[in-house]
Amino acid sequence: MVTEGDADATGDIPDDLTAAEAGMWQSFRNGSVYDLSSGDPVVDDPHGGHPWGEERTVRARIVAWLLLDGPPALAGRVSSLKLAGVRISGSLDLAGGTVVPYVEMRRCRFEEDVLLPEARFATLRMVDCAVPRLEAARLHTEGDLHLPRCRFHHGVRLTDAHIGTDLLLNQAIVHHDRTGRSIAADGMTVGQDLQAELLESHGEVSLRSAKIGVSLSLRGARLANPYTRLALNAPQLTVERSLYLTPAGVGRQALSGTTPARGTRIQRFECRGGVRLDDGRFGDAVDLERARFVLTDDQELSLVRVQTPELRFLGERPARGKVVLSGARVINLVDRASAWPGPGRLHMGGFAYENLVPQGPFPLAARLDWVAAATAEYAPEPYERLATVLREGGEDEDAREVLLAKQRRRRETLPPAAKLVGYAQDWTVAYGYRPGRAAVWMAVLWAASTLAFANAPHPAVNPAGHPPWNPALFSLDLLLPVIDLGQVGQWRLTGGWQWLATALILLGWILATTVAAGATRLLRRG
Repeated sequence: MVTEGDADATGDIPDDLTAAEAGMWQSFRNGSVYDLSSGDPVVDDPHGGHPWGEERTVRARIVAWLLLDGPPALAGRVSSLKLAGVRISGSLDLAGGTVVPYVEMRRCRFEEDVLLPEARFATLRMVDCAVPRLEAARLHTEGDLHLPRCRFHHGVRLTDAHIGTDLLLNQAIVHHDRTGRSIAADGMTVGQDLQAELLESHGEVSLRSAKIGVSLSLRGARLANPYTRLALNAPQLTVERSLYLTPAGVGRQALSGTTPARGTRIQRFECRGGVRLDDGRFGDAVDLERARFVLTDDQELSLVRVQTPELRFLGERPARGKVVLSGARVINLVDRASAWPGPGRLHMGGFAYENLVPQGPFPLAARLDWVAAATAEYAPEPYERLATVLREGGEDEDAREVLLAKQRRRRETLPPAAKLVGYAQDWTVAYGYRPGRAAVWMAVLWAASTLAFANAPHPAVNPAGHPPWNPALFSLDLLLPVIDLGQVGQWRLTGGWQWLATALILLGWILATTVAAGATRLLRRG
């Protein structure tokens, strides 16, 4: 009888192994693939209902024995565990262990949970496997962790895990655990890329305080969480390059991590549930090209205090819910008019951007509607930010229009008397942003009053000495409140003519004060 310790030393096959386990033992020693597939795609589908018998079954305890304390490799070979089409019975428990051999499992079926908390691997690949649950908190890998096309029926836990290079979850299907989370990866660190393209998640994907060394790709992913408010919960996420919530190509011709070629069938990113990216840091961009967010009235796409050189807000307009950009800071805002939600569903208090790069038509009127939608109550900052960006881009006229819109919005918050003054300033010189209007009004009033006073009776105050009657100078003397042309005090008007003169004096003062206020505003802005 060969004991487990003897087997470790000699490499002999223990007597109590089944035929399937003995074959796996030998394959481990020579580093070859141990494939128990039948060749029938229907039967070999690990996610299907076709039963796999004892001839395809190995015990999880034997797998753990090989990985943690397995026999030596054959001469000239490197021991590794490469399984294909194998059913693993029992719970594979490697908690706290150090696994030196290379591990790759393809199209395998696990009957119970895989437990890897605080385990250490060089590289671990599980491809197209059926797993009830992967418990891998504080897992440490020197190389990759690959889980593409796997199906996890009760979630994945990677809290505080450290992945040395890449984490792959492409085309994986993950259902929620008893807490409502599908992927719990708070505090996880990934050395290079996290690719979860075409991921299908049924529950909350939690990446709080996670750090990604290169890029995070959720191209073509479909996230849905009807159980809690958030489908993607990733505050304080750090991504050194870009976050992609964009379309992915579907089919063999599509290349992972690239923009789908023309003619390729695509699947866009879709999220049914709230998204929280608050306080995130992204080194290159946050790309929402063609992204679709299906929110309820109390859910949000929240990018509060996000910092990134470029925000590509090019998704589909959410029909419900809110978009929150309060305190976010970006350099380039790449957007289109059809992507933004309507009034009351956009919040941009303290949102700072330096350049606007619209994709498609985005006229100034639509941009003003965009600002208005973000300010249910009057707030000057969004208008001033937009005006500053337009002015720095050489669009001075548009910048003045934005500031004029700000004054008109402010006017609606004023008491009646101040509101009337505001209307007067708007009609005359547009709050100083169109000073040429004052000259037009002055010319019109001067011409009209000159014609009127040409027919007015005008007895002299001092018959003995007075200048000649000049209706043009008399009208101008009434309209100019500061300058005395020596006409008004020389003539006596009565009846309606006196009321007309009084009206001209009042209009003159209104024009003068409005021009002065506008000039002050222009000087202050300059």
